[in-house]
Parts: sequence; C-alpha cells; structure tokens
Amino acid sequence: MKNLKILMTAFVMGLGLLSFTTTDHDKNKIQKESISVKGYEVGDEAADFKLKNIDGKMVSLSDFKSAKGFIVVFTCNHCPYAKKYEDRIVELDKKYKAQGYPVIAINPNDPNVQPEDGYQQMIERAKQKGFTFPYLVDEGQKIYPQYGATKTPHVFVLKKENGKNIVKYIGAIDNNYDNPNDVSEYYAQDAVNALIKGEPVKMTKTVAIGCTIKVKK
Repeated sequence: MKNLKILMTAFVMGLGLLSFTTTDHDKNKIQKESISVKGYEVGDEAADFKLKNIDGKMVSLSDFKSAKGFIVVFTCNHCPYAKKYEDRIVELDKKYKAQGYPVIAINPNDPNVQPEDGYQQMIERAKQKGFTFPYLVDEGQKIYPQYGATKTPHVFVLKKENGKNIVKYIGAIDNNYDNPNDVSEYYAQDAVNALIKGEPVKMTKTVAIGCTIKVKK
C-alpha cells in the first residue's frame, strides 16, 4: 500500500509538471506569433518593397511618382472573403486611382500550402475579374509580416508625407463582406475621402475579416 501511494504521488506530480511545461510552451508560442505579426500601427512609416506583378515586372511604391498615397490590400485567389470583395477592390481602384490613391494588391499566401494562390492562378484570376491594379506576389513572405497583415483581405491606407508613406488606416474594407448592398460603414473609402479633403481619418483601425494567411510550413 505504501509503495502504491508513492507511485500515485509521483504520477500526479508528473502530470502537473507536464501541464506546466505544455502551458509554458504554448505561452511562448503565442508570444512568438504575436511578435511575428505585430507590424505597423497607424502613424508608422511603411517601407517600400519590390515585388513581382502578374505581368512579370517588378513593382515598387516609388514607381508611382504622382501618387498621393496608396490603398494596399493583402488578398488572394482562393479565400471566399477575398472573392466577395474583388469587385469592390476594383471599384476602389477605379474611383481613387485618378485622385492619387491607387490600389496595390499583394498575395501573401504560400502556394505550396494553398495551390490556388500560385502565380499562374493569380494571372488567370486577374484576367477573369478584370483587375485594374497591380497584383503582386509576396515571394518569400517577407512583406506581409512587415505590415502586420493577418487576413485576406487586409487593407492599409497610406499617405505620402515628406517623401514617406505613412499609415493612416488599417483593417477591413467595409462592414459587410457578404453583401455590398448591406454595407453601412465604408471604412477604407471614408479614410481615403478624408485624406483627399485634407481631414483626419475618423476611424483609423478596424478588425479585418477574412481567411488567415497561409504560411510556409
């Protein structure tokens, strides 16, 4: 009986240690993931990039000499949320490109994880949907962590100030991904309108709704 008590005590202590170790490991994992997607905050300067477009050319923000800012959208082919927003992203570009705020779309997903988001599929999707803007591939997945994008779609509205691209809005395009006719809050559009008028953006950050970015395993 004494030996049984000793064994039971050791077993319980072992479970406690295992629980502590697992919890501590999970905590560290969460902290690392949090750090990896911290990205930009409103007011930060967004660094330029050089990414391959669907036409094979390399594109940078600095290529747009006359732009007053940018509507940077992290999006992709396969995500149902991204698909729901494609027409609205095209409309944003058509409406604001002439006013100095073109759309720059970036696909952050690893095609080995999600084959539908491969480069050739991007070319086909852009043609099918009539994209009027650059659709860039984040090869090596280096740009989306800089921005802190976590979803597709995820929007970052930038404004040129003294030669720098300053983040003015981060988040969702609007408040109804499912039906554009039921939208009551046009977050990205309102932000750009305010910047064009020289006014402060009232809603500077919202929660992006979409699919998680598919990271290389």
